[in-house]
Amino acid sequence: MARYGSLEVFKFGCYLSIPVLMTVFVAGNPGRLEAIIKNRAYVVYPPEGPRPPTAEELIDRINKNKR
Repeated sequence: MARYGSLEVFKFGCYLSIPVLMTVFVAGNPGRLEAIIKNRAYVVYPPEGPRPPTAEELIDRINKNKR
């Protein structure tokens, strides 16, 4: 039974130490964090297109078309 207790302590230590060490490793160096973010760009947005006309521009177009 004592063997299982030491295994649980080891697992608990791993569960706590791995996230803490990874946080220190990644967030401790801003250059490394920026490189990881640029390397993992999952969403690539297309370039911005032309903006839709404003309400005033639409009203002007409608008035021009009525004439």
